[in-house]
Amino acid sequence: MVAEQAADGYLFDLYRRYIGEPEDRTDVYVGFGLFLGGIGLAIVGLLLFLWGNTFDARSPGYFAWVGPAYALEMIALPVVMLGIVTLLPSERRMMYASVGGVAVTVAAVAGFLFVYPDHWNGYGNDYTVQVVAVYAVGLAGITASTGAALIAHYLDMAQQADAVATGDETDDEPELTDEDVQRDIDEAMEDVELSWGGVQKTEHKRLNFSQDDFDDVSVDTDVGTTTTRSTGVDSQVAGLKGLKGGETKTTTSSATVDNQTAKLKELREQQRAEDSATADDEGVAATVTNPLSSLLKRVRNVLSRN
Repeated sequence: MVAEQAADGYLFDLYRRYIGEPEDRTDVYVGFGLFLGGIGLAIVGLLLFLWGNTFDARSPGYFAWVGPAYALEMIALPVVMLGIVTLLPSERRMMYASVGGVAVTVAAVAGFLFVYPDHWNGYGNDYTVQVVAVYAVGLAGITASTGAALIAHYLDMAQQADAVATGDETDDEPELTDEDVQRDIDEAMEDVELSWGGVQKTEHKRLNFSQDDFDDVSVDTDVGTTTTRSTGVDSQVAGLKGLKGGETKTTTSSATVDNQTAKLKELREQQRAEDSATADDEGVAATVTNPLSSLLKRVRNVLSRN
């Protein structure tokens, strides 16, 4: 398809851009040929008119150039409009009406060339009104067919746009519910194994060490493993945070309040016993040292009198 579009050339690119996909290649060539040909006729007629005005008014040279210029301008407009109808994907009856209108205008142009300038605009028999009336009928017919083709093309494009919009609305996927989302998540997580810290998950309770670092540690083989499971949501969340390393684990004592009170009383009694023992030792020392000190005082007094 791309190769065919590239081979078609610039005219087909213009047709696809402004009108749509062509149904017949002949219509594209004929339509653009008539359209561009009418524009060319208009340009040539303008140039002939300008050249004819370089001669004296109503001189033979003037009529020789201005007459064909008028004829080309009269035929250029119907040809351009016929090219538009040919390009548009219109019905055949519109095409026939356009061809008929162009034929009438061509007949009027031929009559103009026959009567100009001897029987035109007040000279001779003056067939100006008859020629203009015939030309107006033909131009009206081709104008009506061109307008009808443009309106039909516009309506066709509007219907296609509505059909595309309706198709997009009907092709919308149904709204997802929470159950659908949860089901999709469960299906996606069936074969996924979560691990903490990049440690691969294993289905056993053994600990394997790469080095023998525990040769001097004696392990009581009679003691089994103890599995502790948390029953609360807060405990599970705290455990997960501890595994991630986000929070430190808080250690709490498992002793009851009565046990702690008993140990505190025991500690106080022990301290009182130590204080009383210290007081007894100080009393014995005082009973020994007090008589000695009084004897020494007496000896000092006697010596001082002598």
